[in-house]
Amino acid sequence: MATTTRRARRGDTPPPRTGNSEADVLRGFLDYLRTSMAAKVDGAPEPQVRTAAVPSGTNLLGLLQHLTFVERAIFLGDQVTDWQATFRAAPTDSVADVVARYREAVARADEVLDSCADLSAPVPRPRPGKPAPSIRWALAHMIEETGRHAGHADILRELIDGATGR
Repeated sequence: MATTTRRARRGDTPPPRTGNSEADVLRGFLDYLRTSMAAKVDGAPEPQVRTAAVPSGTNLLGLLQHLTFVERAIFLGDQVTDWQATFRAAPTDSVADVVARYREAVARADEVLDSCADLSAPVPRPRPGKPAPSIRWALAHMIEETGRHAGHADILRELIDGATGR
């Protein structure tokens, strides 16, 4: 296991101060977690970034790959047939590739969210035969999902090279 160095320690970024509306609070916390998650993976060394540190096979790069699929499914309507497969990045994908895909999915999701003024309205995604959840539900779910995996990423990154902080 790597030793923590002063250089590897980042200070924690406090929770965001957002606007007062419900949408501002939800989007502010989601953006905060998205940024934290991408920062945990960005710059992580190969091959440790894709090496499982726990018996379940969870690895740092796979967590970000999975969150890319979740963003696209929830906000863009992409269909996922094998959720377990979303936790594995292709061997040919670099860390930069996976981070870039995640950031692109987030940007596209934000474009959808920017067009939605009513949090109780359904997410505008084409899913034949399934009712779309509300924007409020989708935001709350993405906060929960991203926060959960950001916690996993905190631990995995520290095990890889001692880097800590958000």
